Amino acid sequence: MAHVDVVPMAEKTNNFLVPNGTFIVELIAFAIIFFILAKYVVPPINKAMTARQEAIRQEFADADAAKQQAQSAEEEFKAQLADARKEAARIRDEARDQGKSIIAEAKEQAQVEAQRVKDQAHAQIAAERQAALTSLRSELGTLATSLAGRIVGESLEDDDRSARVVDRFLADLETLEVSKTSRDGASA
Repeated sequence: MAHVDVVPMAEKTNNFLVPNGTFIVELIAFAIIFFILAKYVVPPINKAMTARQEAIRQEFADADAAKQQAQSAEEEFKAQLADARKEAARIRDEARDQGKSIIAEAKEQAQVEAQRVKDQAHAQIAAERQAALTSLRSELGTLATSLAGRIVGESLEDDDRSARVVDRFLADLETLEVSKTSRDGASA
């Protein structure tokens, strides 16, 4: 014969309000795992996440500070560059002014030197002219005396007398030249 299970009626009806034994065990196991996770696993994870967030915030703050420092350094560099350009322009202008003054001084020295050379040349020419005149007078006197002696037929070797004759002759020549020059200047 067939076997028929006899199950009491109370067991066959499932009441959803009455918890099942398995459910209670699962609930207790869940609570224990939840407690272990909440007590030992989640706090280190939260701590690591908080530390990482703080590190990221600090890196952003450092990056902002570095950016500010870079901007400040760039502005300072630009200011120093502008100052250097102004200084270079000032030095260039100063050098230009010094160059002009050196050129002016050199021109002045050259003019002074040229005037000195010119004066020295005039003095040398005057001295040579005087020496030439003196030499010409003595030679002219000697020639005139010997020529006069030949014309007259007598020797005019007396130095004092010949010097007086030559001086008078030259003086007459100079007065003739001066009067001729004054006539030419007046007619012009």
